[in-house]
Amino acid sequence: MTKIKDMFKEIRNKQMRAAFYVVLLFFFIFIFIPGIVLFKNAFTLNSGAFSFNNVASVFAGGKLRTAFAHSVNVSLLSALITTILAFVLAYTVNFTNIPVWAKKTLRTLAVFPMLIPTITYGFAIIYSFGKNGLLTKLIGKQFFDFYGFKGLIFGYVIYTFPISFTLLTNTMAYIDRRYIVVCRLMGDSRLRSFFTAVIQPLLGTIAVSVVQSFFLAFTDFGIPASIGGRYTVVAGLLYNTMLGSLPDFHQGSVIALCMLFPSIVSILLLNYLQRFNVRYNKIAINDNQPDVLRDILWTFISVVICVLILSSFVVVFVAPFVAEWPYNNTFTLNHFVSVFNDKSLVRVFKNSLVMSFFTAVFGTILVYASALVSARNKGLIHGTKIIEAIAQVSNTIPGMVLGISFLLAFRKTPLHNTLAILVCCNLVHFFATPYLMMKASLDKMNISWETTARILGDNWIKTVARIITPNVMRTHLEIFCYLFINGMVTVSAVVFLAGARTMVITTKVQELQHFAKFNEIFILSLLILAVNLVMKSVKGIVNRKQ
Repeated sequence: MTKIKDMFKEIRNKQMRAAFYVVLLFFFIFIFIPGIVLFKNAFTLNSGAFSFNNVASVFAGGKLRTAFAHSVNVSLLSALITTILAFVLAYTVNFTNIPVWAKKTLRTLAVFPMLIPTITYGFAIIYSFGKNGLLTKLIGKQFFDFYGFKGLIFGYVIYTFPISFTLLTNTMAYIDRRYIVVCRLMGDSRLRSFFTAVIQPLLGTIAVSVVQSFFLAFTDFGIPASIGGRYTVVAGLLYNTMLGSLPDFHQGSVIALCMLFPSIVSILLLNYLQRFNVRYNKIAINDNQPDVLRDILWTFISVVICVLILSSFVVVFVAPFVAEWPYNNTFTLNHFVSVFNDKSLVRVFKNSLVMSFFTAVFGTILVYASALVSARNKGLIHGTKIIEAIAQVSNTIPGMVLGISFLLAFRKTPLHNTLAILVCCNLVHFFATPYLMMKASLDKMNISWETTARILGDNWIKTVARIITPNVMRTHLEIFCYLFINGMVTVSAVVFLAGARTMVITTKVQELQHFAKFNEIFILSLLILAVNLVMKSVKGIVNRKQ
């Protein structure tokens, strides 16, 4: 009996090791090799000789120092504003007694910007708050000059708000309401009770929200590309250096490496902040105490926040349906007809669908194989640590740096200028979050299931197919949806890799910007929104049937 068990264990280990080696090979090719090429390119001349001249040239002019300071300032301020606004909305959803439908509505509105690419945000802000903007005309006054610092702040807040809200509301759901009652019974004021029972347990998550929002804003390319103006940030400087009028791949590599430092610091801070998470031994999710004034006040502020954030997108649903905004507001569908008759625009839409679909399919497989190795084994200890490290690394690399690394590493290979390289880039870029989702699901399952299956005669592959996979189908669907939606809206990771034949919607928007074809930009953005809404609806229907 012992020999039979050992034999099955050996077969299981071989199969699991095979999965591990495939995962390891993929990341060796698409993380390690591009990273080495990027580093080599930063410290070599055109002749191939090792030199620090590229570094000296980048820092000599002071452009990088200025852009770096701008990026830090605008990213940090927007992160603080975002966290405050997201906290208000999360508190309303979790600690008030407003109707359930109202809470669901606020949740939906809070994450709405995630369904539209960031490069569209800037154009929407221009058409909303410009001199002839929709909101400017309705109110009769232009609020602010949207090019540069103020516009970036507004755009970054819109961009990072859904992530901050998700972090805060998920943590708030686990705060024990009894502590609020205890504080009040002990004689604490409302304000003191609020800080003791709500703010203190959330301090770690609040800090994580600031760090995560800062990281996202610092590494974003879409918003500066549309409304950055003369306020140069690192992402814009990197793009202009690599694909400007005088491209310099060597100096671009140096800037890309510099862009990694804030990313690494952000990840280290996130890991450090995990220790400040408050854990309750027993959670009692009681009803919130009745307080009509509290409910009205917090709900009113939340509605105002949602209106301010989402008001920028109203023009996206208006401008494409009028003849010529803002001079001829006659209703028309000619812009849509023009877009669908334009073969090049139809092609980029198809490319986006194909790229996102295969990103979701192969990404789900890659994530599942990686999580199985790290969560459902007892023998591959070092393999688990390696995959955990890979997830950390992939989460650290900004999309633009990843795109440049792929460009330099694969520009003379069959992968260059193909949809396959876009898919592989997305698999690396979006690996970390789905991996953690799947690993968390697999960790919750009984580890003895595989042992029981082996005793009954099933090998590891059959066990995974018959037992483990059906129990994580909901997580598979979540991951597929996450990868597909992110594939549709991504721009920073693929802007350096898409060619004329493989251009996707987000990179086409970047091109249309130079020709001021905003109607086409908004229509393509609406197509992305429609596809992502369909994907989320299908996910919701399937989840309800399970």
